[in-house]
Amino acid sequence: MSIEKQYVLAVPNFSDGRRKEVIEAVAGTLKNKEGIMLVSVEPEHDFNRTVITVIGEPAPLKEALLEMAGKSYELINMEEQQGSHPRIGAQDTIPLFPFKNITLEECVTMAEEIGQEVYDRYDVPVFFSGENARNEDRKSLSFIRKGQYEGLKEVAHTDERKPDLGPAALHATAGATIVSADVEGLTAYNVFLATEDVSIAKTIAKGVRGPSGGFSTVRAVGIKFPEHAGVVVSMNMFDCSVTPLYRTFNFVKQEAARYGVAVTGSEIVGPVKLDHLLNSLEFFLGLEGFRKEQILETHLMK
Repeated sequence: MSIEKQYVLAVPNFSDGRRKEVIEAVAGTLKNKEGIMLVSVEPEHDFNRTVITVIGEPAPLKEALLEMAGKSYELINMEEQQGSHPRIGAQDTIPLFPFKNITLEECVTMAEEIGQEVYDRYDVPVFFSGENARNEDRKSLSFIRKGQYEGLKEVAHTDERKPDLGPAALHATAGATIVSADVEGLTAYNVFLATEDVSIAKTIAKGVRGPSGGFSTVRAVGIKFPEHAGVVVSMNMFDCSVTPLYRTFNFVKQEAARYGVAVTGSEIVGPVKLDHLLNSLEFFLGLEGFRKEQILETHLMK
């Protein structure tokens, strides 16, 4: 009797998106490893972070993620690092999600093991988030990252903000790492506006993100990408089945029209689930009774 292999999805990010040699060294720890597949490496220059997507069997993936974290701690000094994306550590996050033949509970256990090993092996403090959070506040990355590395360093000794593993302080150069397991991975989605006025993007971002009255599963910032014309509403969408891509796109487009600003396009950063594209396809085309099996390529996936 054959036992189906289990697969976990991990979408870790580390705090360097500018130095090619660092990005290659950290991502290189996940290449050519039996039992895992490196899906994408997405450096973001302005944010100065890199998002990695990797799928693997639990045991080899766990060890590869620990090796990746060690390389980040070795090469990234948080006392020198700067970027526009919130962060608290060199290896900022290690989030896990059930992908195939594995339960959320098993991913929660795996996240606990990774967090403990991060501290035992590297002396880097760990915060647990998502389903591993020790209290309701810590389910939110924004709560843990409040004040970013610089601000957290000043309050990590307090009961409210101290790490879950390790001393009530941050590592001198590596900061801290957030480890979590959750049902659904985030989708990074950018909507571009035909204006150079970043205040418009910031106002729209405030309207779209959950904590300020927008969509509960969305976090957003308004920024300027130096390499791209116009400004951008940059979103982390934590559940595209609850809040589809088309809904945030239409919201941003509608809000931008108030300022006489057009939407010039949008961008999905990194991989995305097929279902999250299909619900937008169904919406914009008004499809009725459409089935995933009607897409020929889905039969190859089987």
